[in-house]
Amino acid sequence: MEFLRSIFSHPWLPHVLAVSGFVFAVFLIARLFAEKKQPSNTVAWLLVIVLIPYVGVPLYLMFGGRKLRRLMARKSRLVLVHGGLDLVRVSPSVSQVINTTNALGASPPVGGNALRLITTGEEAFALMEENIRHARHSIHITTFILGRDDTGRRLVELLAERARAGVKVRLLLDAVGCVFSSRGFVDPIRRAGGEVQRFMPVFSLVPRRSANLRNHRKIAVFDQHTAIVGGHNLAEEYMGPLYNKKRWSDFGAVVAGPAAVLLNEVFLADWAFASGKPLEALHNEEAEAGEPVRVEGDSALQVVASGPDAKGDPLYEGLIAMIQDARESIYVITPYFIPDEVLWRSLMVKARAGVRVVLVLPERSNHPITDYARRFYTRELRGAGARVMHYGAGMLHSKAVIVDERVGLIGSANFDLRSLLVNFEIGVFVYSRADVRKMGAWVATLLASSTELKQDRPRRFPFFSGLLEDLCRLLAPLL
Repeated sequence: MEFLRSIFSHPWLPHVLAVSGFVFAVFLIARLFAEKKQPSNTVAWLLVIVLIPYVGVPLYLMFGGRKLRRLMARKSRLVLVHGGLDLVRVSPSVSQVINTTNALGASPPVGGNALRLITTGEEAFALMEENIRHARHSIHITTFILGRDDTGRRLVELLAERARAGVKVRLLLDAVGCVFSSRGFVDPIRRAGGEVQRFMPVFSLVPRRSANLRNHRKIAVFDQHTAIVGGHNLAEEYMGPLYNKKRWSDFGAVVAGPAAVLLNEVFLADWAFASGKPLEALHNEEAEAGEPVRVEGDSALQVVASGPDAKGDPLYEGLIAMIQDARESIYVITPYFIPDEVLWRSLMVKARAGVRVVLVLPERSNHPITDYARRFYTRELRGAGARVMHYGAGMLHSKAVIVDERVGLIGSANFDLRSLLVNFEIGVFVYSRADVRKMGAWVATLLASSTELKQDRPRRFPFFSGLLEDLCRLLAPLL
């Protein structure tokens, strides 16, 4: 004790601590710039680290990583193998999007699919239940949120029932999104012989985990042939057997055919990482239980996974390519609208050039800070000629983009920096005009329940409201 007391009372200790703190701060700032984040993201972290270091430094160490080299060395790069799938030639009018995503390692489009849109939570639950009940070989589900509610309990019961019947059930839960439902709540599945894994636990003995890298993908694949993809989490807010007026408006699709095989590949890569089981062994199991890929329709679809396991940012750059190639119209449906400079300026240029740019956003989302952060972007876009529609029939959680009735995008990603540049996300580009028109018809139903925002609402305290808006916009890239 006397030795420790002498050290802590030594006059040079404050100097050593100051120098050490400075060196550590320089190291963190150098690492921050080396990660090649978006400028707004870098500035936000820099301010937090410099102005409130006792908070900013530990937060950055826990949440700041984007594409961590050591982590990704353990999680193999996501490469979707086509193995006999029908690669389809699509219209040259969408070649810019396809070339962009393919250059970043995304899967080329495949034909022979059937696509069915899911526009209500009741329909989503019914289709999930139906496919779980009729699965013969395997059920693979990954979700960001599994609710500890009636919807979550019912799905756990169904999965346990199918596991007892000998179906291979695998449930992959994000460790943050399912923090309250990834342990004892899903024990019925484990006891029935099914498997449950948690994706990247925040507190783990494995080094170089990051709480920042979340699996936001929502994928359910049945018998390697039929898949459900979109924005629906497995909770009462998103789906359920009965109508609930408080349920959020969400969007997704059922995919049957070759594209479902590729969605299954995404699941297997994530499962191999979370479970530690070799991907080759999983593929061998699939080959033993699987059936030949069947042609189910004439939809041309492209499966694009984005995240730290992808080369570059294919979903983000594919979205930029969609917008920049627009000739007549751009519809963006999203719950949270926090674009980066490139996406925002691309929309601004298109609106000024006479392209019909329409944003459909919730009047009030479940995250007020993002509502404040979006005000600047929507105000500038309105000034450029874009229309901003506020959906008034509850919370809008749908995510979709439609360009010119030529190409659509369905998936899990929001129109914000976290989804497009940090999270593990999944998207399906739709290249069949008949399917894109069906997406347009769904958007028309949203517009019927929306009002156009002509100008910002009057503020009681303009100075403080403006200050709050600027602060939220500054911090939004960290959310």
